[in-house]
Amino acid sequence: MQSAVDGAQRVGIELGKRRYDIVIGRGLLDDPLAFDNLPRSKSAAIITNTTVSPLYAQRLMHVLARHHQESLLVELPDGESHKDWASLNLIFDSLLAAGADRRTVVYALGGGVVGDIAGLAAACYMRGVPYVQVPTTLLAQVDSSVGGKTAINHSLGKNMIGAFYQPARVVADLDTLDSLPQREIGAGLAEVIKYGPIADNDFLDWVEANIAALLARDKTALGHAVRRACEIKAWVVGQDERESGLRAILNFGHTFGHAIEAGLGYGRWLHGEAVGCGMVMAADLSVRLGLIDGNYAARLRRIISASGLPTRAPGLGNERYLELMRVDKKAEGGEIRFVLIESPGRAVVRAVPDALIREVIAAHSG
Repeated sequence: MQSAVDGAQRVGIELGKRRYDIVIGRGLLDDPLAFDNLPRSKSAAIITNTTVSPLYAQRLMHVLARHHQESLLVELPDGESHKDWASLNLIFDSLLAAGADRRTVVYALGGGVVGDIAGLAAACYMRGVPYVQVPTTLLAQVDSSVGGKTAINHSLGKNMIGAFYQPARVVADLDTLDSLPQREIGAGLAEVIKYGPIADNDFLDWVEANIAALLARDKTALGHAVRRACEIKAWVVGQDERESGLRAILNFGHTFGHAIEAGLGYGRWLHGEAVGCGMVMAADLSVRLGLIDGNYAARLRRIISASGLPTRAPGLGNERYLELMRVDKKAEGGEIRFVLIESPGRAVVRAVPDALIREVIAAHSG
């Protein structure tokens, strides 16, 4: 019988000796070869949530039996509102109670919340244990599982407590996308779309032409979208692992988006929904600064809307938005910095006057 790995696509993250692969394909969750040549240990810890666990946890435990003698299953509550200290401590409590050691391999089975929190737990437990990302949402497969950012949220800001800690591998099984609610597909497309304006305008053309196929979960289209998104992110991360410069462009739409999430309360809008709306606002900001013309911003808005994403932000008020954005990780000395479109397919990070930010908020919220 042919292995699913034989037909899979691979994208490498090049970080010297810490190089690792993103494996993209169908049927990978049931193929032991997808998890070959990873750190070996007696025990594994599968971190998941109460929604994903009934769907995929037993299948992953079965396939990992070839590599580990025992697997601990840790189920977290589902949702962005649980990306917090309590969930992180639940993982630590479970690892300690089970006697997990420094060789225990952590597997993050789920979407972006699970991946971020499990990655942070792996980075901290005994000062670092190996972990593998097994993303089950489109957003996680194209973005959050790749590149080694791990974090939990704080009431004053999203992803403010975390670490850079790279996985040993990312295993992206496209078949897991079949179980997603349609809203989650749209949210994932936000992180697909963002790669076009910041790095590859030809890819934006492709996304625009294939929106219907992506929304219909056509596996050929999804496979191409995941692979190209991962290629772009791998290229960026390979040059700037710790976001000292270039990697910041991956946060296009995120400064407005994180403010929306924190201001509404985590979980009211999905992360991708907030980012989609944030991209509309950041594109308008780019127009007002004279970087791109209004037609390009309008086109981007149409693509985002066609993906089923909101394009109008909630009315939090100018000062609340500004307050939340001042704790964004790109802010420096209280100055709010945005990822802007310098030209189609090219991004820049720039400080923007408060007055101009207020104009954009007024035009796109309420």
